[in-house]
Amino acid sequence: MKIANDDRELALSQLPIINIENTHASAKLSLFGAHLLSFVPKHDGRERIWLSEKAVFDGSKAIRGGIPICWPWFGDCKQPAHGFARTTIWDLISQIETASGTVLVLQLPPQSDTQIELRLTVHIGETLSLQLETTNLGQNDFEFTCALHSYFCIPNIATVSLEGLHGTYQDKTRDGLIFQTPSPYRFSEETDRVHHCAAECVQIMDNSLRTTVNSTGHDSIVVWNPGLKKCLQMSDMTATGFEQMLCVETAITTPSTIEPGNTHSLTQTIR
Repeated sequence: MKIANDDRELALSQLPIINIENTHASAKLSLFGAHLLSFVPKHDGRERIWLSEKAVFDGSKAIRGGIPICWPWFGDCKQPAHGFARTTIWDLISQIETASGTVLVLQLPPQSDTQIELRLTVHIGETLSLQLETTNLGQNDFEFTCALHSYFCIPNIATVSLEGLHGTYQDKTRDGLIFQTPSPYRFSEETDRVHHCAAECVQIMDNSLRTTVNSTGHDSIVVWNPGLKKCLQMSDMTATGFEQMLCVETAITTPSTIEPGNTHSLTQTIR
């Protein structure tokens, strides 16, 4: 493993990037936001993570694509939207090579106004696992929301479907109204949905291709695709970028409380 300025055509040239290569997979991770940018298992050579061709890598804004970490709040209830963890340079605490892959531990630098420790453990092997741990080191309860806001690489949004979600969802494109989860679950317009079923396993399907997303420690699965109209309004996406990406996010969307001395763990595993 090495830390270097990546020189590929997407010009990841202004932020520290960790390049991981082991017998099981290759991956890239930016210390800016502890942001996973790529994961390619060697057993099939297929990229699982989508990254915008127009993503900004100068630290002026969050990176579009990859797996942003939304913390200590999810959404635009406060500013900056989705919290400050995704726009902060994290510290690399350790890296270990094991028979099953590479294990990285990163930590958000201490914030002056809180006694909360935030760590991310990333395991890169035949599968990709991210574990986000929030520990309350203070004397008062800590309330937060968060998400692993994963962007998945897909062949075409018009041909993919989701499996594993059920019950109802809150539709943010329709004033938060509640609807029944569709079956089959397909996409034909802007999608921004909070599923409170907290499914443990969701699968992104496209003919013979399958991407499996396992989650623990969450209360919701958020499904997002900006659609054409919104995509055209986003400076860090191409006009057709929405066609090749789908966000399936492991999230806590209802405020959760961590008592002093306790830790909450949010985990997403991708295969």
